[in-house]
Amino acid sequence: MKKLLGLLVISGAVLGALFFLTQLSVPTTGQATPRFTLNPATEIQEGAIVTIEYTLTDNTGAVIDSSAGKEPMTYIHGAGQIVPGLERALNGLKVGDQKKVQVRPEDGYGLPDEKAFRELPKDNIPPDAQKVGAMLMTKNPDGRMIPIRVHKITGTTVVVDFNHPLAGKTLNCDVKVKDIKAAETR
Repeated sequence: MKKLLGLLVISGAVLGALFFLTQLSVPTTGQATPRFTLNPATEIQEGAIVTIEYTLTDNTGAVIDSSAGKEPMTYIHGAGQIVPGLERALNGLKVGDQKKVQVRPEDGYGLPDEKAFRELPKDNIPPDAQKVGAMLMTKNPDGRMIPIRVHKITGTTVVVDFNHPLAGKTLNCDVKVKDIKAAETR
């Protein structure tokens, strides 16, 4: 479920950015607007549309997520669509480059925040999810879906954890750059 959510968030952001770029080329009020084309780029830099294959593991070597056997991941470099530590490490790489990157929690999903724990009445949690470790989805104030984890169960309440599931974890990323495109105005 975590993998699917992460993939949906990233895919949605990429599709949104591509939609935005295509809409810029459509005149709306008779004024000429710049048109964009995607051209091959020589290296990863701010604004590049980058496609990577990856395997993400924790410190024990357990695979958290991987593009193996699936489509590679595409993101816009510098748009905050991947964790900052990985994004910085990929800057300047070229198509075909491979890199192993260790991302500390501070440069990944952050350290766990004690204020991200909330106590809710048991009635607000589905009965089949009333077990420690169960993952649920909820909406944040801006309407985006976010995962929460059941942390503790008491007699009448459930303590849920709003921290990202990977908060506090060191991430090991094995990445291969498959494609780099630059959006250019014509």
